[in-house]
Amino acid sequence: MASTNSTSEKENPLHLSWHDSAWIPVLNPSNVMDYFSERSNPFYDRTCNNELVKMQRAGPERLNQLTGLEYMLLHVQEPILYVIRKQHRHSPSHVTPLADYYILAGTVYQAPDLGSVLNARMQTATHNIQSAFDEAISFSKYHPSKGYWWEFKDREQEAEKTKKKKKKEELSSFFQRQRVDVLLGELARKFPPKVVQAKPGEKPVTLENKEAEQNQDSVKEEKTEESQSSQTSTSTSIRSSLSSIPRSAFPSSMQPPGKKRKLK
Repeated sequence: MASTNSTSEKENPLHLSWHDSAWIPVLNPSNVMDYFSERSNPFYDRTCNNELVKMQRAGPERLNQLTGLEYMLLHVQEPILYVIRKQHRHSPSHVTPLADYYILAGTVYQAPDLGSVLNARMQTATHNIQSAFDEAISFSKYHPSKGYWWEFKDREQEAEKTKKKKKKEELSSFFQRQRVDVLLGELARKFPPKVVQAKPGEKPVTLENKEAEQNQDSVKEEKTEESQSSQTSTSTSIRSSLSSIPRSAFPSSMQPPGKKRKLK
């Protein structure tokens, strides 16, 4: 079934498109002109010479011998693109192009002419320039005592938004904080910390810290006792070894102290 995107006859043909879904699967260069000449195609003029040649059952070369409006296949890029030109023939060697149509994936469109393209581009440029001037004027302020100045409210608002975004989010909600406090309170009631008051006026010390200090003191005392005992044992062993050696082995100057010998 053929369809168009608009039923208005006065609408700009550049805004129209047409296709026939029954033809699209079998479209090829040999039947594309028959597809374009369908009665429902709004781009096809039935008063053209193509209709006359079709009624006469003549070949396409018959168009060169006629004068007037005609359609011809200008370019083919199988299987997706076909270009058809509408032209007025004055003689077998002289024609005037009127419009070009391209069939893209089975849908027919009218190609814009150079004037339409330039007009659309100029309108777009003019619209953008006018929008820029309007926006610039909206930032301009005037006061008799101050004169002219610029006021960029939008930029200030954007700066405030960025500052708000930079603010850190809360690590926990009120419910989470309240629930944690309840759990900590229950644990404190079940396992109360033991505190030792050392002296009046001083800060209380927990029992764990007190025990740790006592353990450190006991370790220091044990080390001191071990060092003293080792020194005692060393001196005892030296004395015992010296006592086992006879006195005669020593010179008179190195003899250990003993009873004084009587002189004869």
